[in-house]
Amino acid sequence: MPPVSPRNPLPGPHSAAILDRARRVTPRAVAWHHPVVVARAEGAVVYDVDGNRFLDLTGGVGCLAVGHAHPRVVQAVREQLTRFTHTDYAVLPYEVYVALCERLAHLAPGNAPKKAVLFNSGAEAVENAVKLARAYTGRPALIAFEGAFHGRTYMALTLTSKVDPYKRNFGPFMPEVYRIPYPYPYRSPFPDPDQTVAYCLERLLEAFTLHVQPDRVAAVVVEPVLGEGGFVVPPPGFLPRLAEICRAHGILLIADEVQTGFGRTGRMWAVEHFGVEPDLLVAGKSIAAGLPLSAVIGRAEILDCVPEGGIGGTYVGNPVACAAALAVLDILEEERLLERAVRIGQRLLAAFRDLQDRCPSIGDVRGLGAMVAMEFVEDRRTKKPAPNLVTRVISRARERGVLLLRAGIHGNVVRILVPLVIRDDHLSEALEGIARAVEEVDRPLPEEEADRTISG
Repeated sequence: MPPVSPRNPLPGPHSAAILDRARRVTPRAVAWHHPVVVARAEGAVVYDVDGNRFLDLTGGVGCLAVGHAHPRVVQAVREQLTRFTHTDYAVLPYEVYVALCERLAHLAPGNAPKKAVLFNSGAEAVENAVKLARAYTGRPALIAFEGAFHGRTYMALTLTSKVDPYKRNFGPFMPEVYRIPYPYPYRSPFPDPDQTVAYCLERLLEAFTLHVQPDRVAAVVVEPVLGEGGFVVPPPGFLPRLAEICRAHGILLIADEVQTGFGRTGRMWAVEHFGVEPDLLVAGKSIAAGLPLSAVIGRAEILDCVPEGGIGGTYVGNPVACAAALAVLDILEEERLLERAVRIGQRLLAAFRDLQDRCPSIGDVRGLGAMVAMEFVEDRRTKKPAPNLVTRVISRARERGVLLLRAGIHGNVVRILVPLVIRDDHLSEALEGIARAVEEVDRPLPEEEADRTISG
């Protein structure tokens, strides 16, 4: 299919009518990044109700490693729907739950015996990982990182480190959560990545003196790559040294792989790049191709520390979602999508670095596997964040038929969460659309357009 740009302006008339209805019956807090009402989707292509075609580099915020409506997932879901849709696993167990936990335990990094337990969302899995850590250690405190995102329920939101739009006016938050810096090479005052790592870990050790005694800390909760925080890839030494500190003090290491897992970085789990075996690993998003499902995977003795009925929920491990997840695992293996993620990431990094050479507003290009981002700044010397530029890049890209997402604590990062099944020609088309959008935005604005952007 040749490139087809949307019929601008957007939204089209049918999308506009539906969005107008939405404004009347849904709160403004439930906003949308793109004024595009989806009619159908396949692979990495989305069609809206006005007949416009878009290349989807948002991937349902990272839920669609195997793409929209993969035939294997659709078949697995359809077959499970004809059997049964729900029993509550704690009331009447079913094999598809067991089969998925077997595979997750087998895929978990490290050699220690593993078990897995299923939930509905990433935030719910984070909350239950915290419960398990506290029950196993008998300790109350947690340590998280600046720039982290772990979800929106109250414990997860406490761990999350961004006020707007997530935390404003929602306090008070949960007690006994302490925060230290995450190694952010681009914004570090130190030229050497090892110095950046040393500084952050010194703040952790300092916290044991100033804020919380280490023998009261149950767990450190960490994203192997910051997701919402801006796709920040830590220097190689950070996670191994963090794991050493945790072991020295009897603190559990919880890896939040909700966004990084299921092949996004070119490995099944991002921690595998760093040679780290977390005590607990939290998975979600792409686990079931967008159906509500998440998991906590970890050392068997930790998951067995809670008595019967101590963790669970009515809908957790829904059989339809479990069937989808088993299909996802088959697809990842049979279509070699981890290797595909590496190749996609190489193309993205090369294209974005070439663009960076031409466009001074791109301060940094970074990524791990297909988890790639561009950070926009007003000035490369001061590195002042430029969120308005990102807004305009996303808008211009959408006009060219490419859907993008922002990230970063200042909202000045464009992140790529493209389905790993994207066709090469579609990826080329998307990269061309992004390049044209960035080049247009990177030029100085005409005075009249600049006034509109500032006022808007």
